[in-house]
Amino acid sequence: MATFGWDAGRVYNTNIYPGESSDDSNAATEAKFVEFLRTFRLDNTFVYRDQLRQNLIIKQYFLEVDLAHLMNYDEELANNLKERPGEYMPMFENAIKTITIQSKFLEDDADAPDCQVMLLSNANPVPLRDLDAPYISKLVRIPGIIISTSTLAAKATHVHIMCRSCRYSKTLPVNGGFAGIQLPRKCDKPETPGMSSECPLDPYVIVHDKSKFVDQQTLKLQETPGMVPVGELPRHMLLSADRYLTGKVAPGTRVTVTGIFSIFSASRNGVRTYVKGAASAAIAVRSPYLRVVGMQVDVDGNGRGIRAFTEDEEEEFLEMSRRENLYDEFAASIAPSIYGSLDIKKAIACLLFSGSKKVLPDGMRLRGDINVLMLGDPGTAKSQLLKFVEKVSPIGVYTSGKGSSAAGLTASVIRDPGSREFYLEGGAMVLADGGVVCIDEFDKMREEDRVAIHEAMEQQTISIAKAGITTILNSRTSVLAAANPVFGRYDDMKSPGENIDFQSTILSRFDLIFIVKDEHNELRDLTIARHVMQVHMNTQTREVSASDIDIQKMRGYISYCKTKCAPRLTADAAQKLSSHFVEMRSKVRSLEQDDAKSKRSAIPITVRQLEAIIRISESLAKMTLSPVATDRHVDEAIRLFNHSTMEAVQAGMVEGYSRSRFSDEVQRIEDQIRKRTRIGTKVPEKALRDELENQDFNKDAIRKAIEILVRKDVLAYSDRRMKLLRVRP
Repeated sequence: MATFGWDAGRVYNTNIYPGESSDDSNAATEAKFVEFLRTFRLDNTFVYRDQLRQNLIIKQYFLEVDLAHLMNYDEELANNLKERPGEYMPMFENAIKTITIQSKFLEDDADAPDCQVMLLSNANPVPLRDLDAPYISKLVRIPGIIISTSTLAAKATHVHIMCRSCRYSKTLPVNGGFAGIQLPRKCDKPETPGMSSECPLDPYVIVHDKSKFVDQQTLKLQETPGMVPVGELPRHMLLSADRYLTGKVAPGTRVTVTGIFSIFSASRNGVRTYVKGAASAAIAVRSPYLRVVGMQVDVDGNGRGIRAFTEDEEEEFLEMSRRENLYDEFAASIAPSIYGSLDIKKAIACLLFSGSKKVLPDGMRLRGDINVLMLGDPGTAKSQLLKFVEKVSPIGVYTSGKGSSAAGLTASVIRDPGSREFYLEGGAMVLADGGVVCIDEFDKMREEDRVAIHEAMEQQTISIAKAGITTILNSRTSVLAAANPVFGRYDDMKSPGENIDFQSTILSRFDLIFIVKDEHNELRDLTIARHVMQVHMNTQTREVSASDIDIQKMRGYISYCKTKCAPRLTADAAQKLSSHFVEMRSKVRSLEQDDAKSKRSAIPITVRQLEAIIRISESLAKMTLSPVATDRHVDEAIRLFNHSTMEAVQAGMVEGYSRSRFSDEVQRIEDQIRKRTRIGTKVPEKALRDELENQDFNKDAIRKAIEILVRKDVLAYSDRRMKLLRVRP
C-alpha cells in the first residue's frame, strides 16, 4: 500500500471516476517544494540544501529563497506562489521541515524546528500609491523608507484554550500578520455515554504557558521622495514583520519589501491600535497592510547597505579615476545650468565624497563628513545648488529652515494611540544618515531649533532623553546650508560679525564658509545674461556638454569611492598643514589686534578648521581613488579654505587699513562730497575723484563712498556715466 501513499500520515484523496485529472494538490505541491530544495543547484552546488544545513548548525531557523531560481525550476509553481502566497507559504515551510527530517540535518532525538522562508525577488517594484484591491492576497514588492519601528511584541501562532467548567482543552492555529482569533462560544467536548455536562456560554480561557509565540514587529513604510507627485503628501503603509525579519532595519533605512498585501479589521479588539480613528469604520471596510516575507536594504546607493558593483562598472569608474582633470570635470558637472561659482562647486564635490572617518584607540570617533555654509545675496543660485545636491547625493534630504523644527530635524517622540507606548520617529538628520542634509534659509530658523543640530554636526549623533526614552541615534551626515545676511544683502562696510547673525558655536562647525556677493561687473553680467538666455532657449554650449558627467554616473562613482577608498595624509602633507595652521592663527590674531572695534572674529579659526582642511584633502584624494593625500591635495584644500573661510574672516578689509579705520574714512569722504555738491548740480566724476585724492584719501575708500551714495540715491550718474548729479540730501 505504501506505493499508493495510503500510509503518508495525512488525509489522502484519489480519483473515483476514470478520466479525472485531479490529484492530491497540497501533498503534490509540498513534494514539488521538497524536490526543488533538494535538487536545485548552481555550478554543481546544492544552494538551498547547503544553506539550510549551515543555518541549522548555527541555530538560525530561516532559509532565503530567490524567486528567480524557483521560476527557472518550475514556472507554474512560482506563479502560484505569487498569486496565492497565503496558501503556498505554509506548504513551503512544511517542505523545509520535511527535508530537515529526511536529510537528518539534526540529531536523532531533536525535534525539527519550524523554519521561516524569506523570499528574495528582483521583480519590478509596485509604487505604494498603485496598490489597490486587485493586489489583495497577492505577493507584491514595494520600495520605500522605514520611518518608524515598534518594539518587539509576542504574536501567538498556536493558542491553547481550556474550558473553565469541564477542563477540556484544545489548540487553535492563528494566521500570521494582524489576524486575530475568535474563541468558540460553546464547549465542543466529545460527549461521553452516560455523562451529560452542560458548559455555560463563552467557557474558554487561554492558557498562555502552553501556547506558542513568535516575535512580531510593526513597521511604518513611507514612499520615497522621488515617487511623490508634486503637491501631494507621501503615503504610508503598515508592515507586519515576524520571527527573523524583526529588528533588521532602523528608521531612515531605504528598503524594498516583498510581502503579502493583506487587509485587517481596524475595529477588532487588540488590533484597534494600528489605525487611529478607524475603530468606528463600517464592518465591510478593511484597512490594508503588508505581511513581510522578504526585506532587502536598497543597494542602489540609496540605502544603508554596501552597493554591489558589476565588473563593467568597476572598470568604468577606475578609468574615470585616472583622468587628469577629473576634479575640474566633476565640479563643472555639478549644476551645469548655473554659471560660475566654480570654487563653490568644487567645495560641494568635496562634500559629496567626504573625508575618512576615524576611530581612535580609546573609542573616540572623528567625523569624516564635510559641512559647507553658503551665505550671500539673493539671486545667487544658492537654492538651486542645494536642490541639485539633493538629487545627486546617494542619500539626500532637502528641508527649509523656516518650516523645520528641532524635532523635525533630529527625532520626535510619538505616543502610539492604541498601546499608549512611546516610540521614536526619525527626523531629517536621521533619515539622511550616510548622506547629505540640505538646509535652505538657514538664517530663518529659530535659535533653539538651530542649537538642536550642534551635536549632529560635530559628534554625528543625536541624544534623546524624553518621555522615559534615553537613547542615541546615528546622524552621520554632511550639512549643506544656505543663508542670507542680516540686512538681506551683504554690506561691505560692516564686519562679518554684523553681517552674519550666527553664533561662533555653529560657525566653527562649518568646514567651509562662502560669502557669495552679487557684484556689479559689466563683462560678467553680459556672460551670465548670455548663459541664462541659452538655458531658456534649451541650447547648451558645446564646452559644457562635452565635459558633463550625468547624474546617475556621478551618484554611482560617489558610492564607489566612499565604499572602496579611505585615504590618509602623508608625513610631508601633515607637516605642511601644521605649519599652515600656525600661520593662519597668527594672521587672524594680527587682524584682531589691528581692528579695535571687533575684538574677536565672528568666524573663529580653531582646531576644527585644521581638521576641516584635513577632511578636504582626504576627499580630494578619494575623488581619484588615491590611498594617500599628498602635498598636491593639501595645496588645493588650503586654496579652497583661503578662498572661503579666510576670505569671510577678512571680508571688508583693505590692505593697510583696519576695518574700523576704513569705515571711518569712507564716512568722512561721504561728508566731504555732500559739502562739495549742492542738490541739482552736476560734477564730473574724474574731477571729484582727483580732488579727493589730493586731500590724501584712499582710492578704494573714494570708490566705496561714491558707490554707497549712488545706492542711497544721493548721487546719480548722468551724461554717459561721466558726471554725477546730486539728487537729494
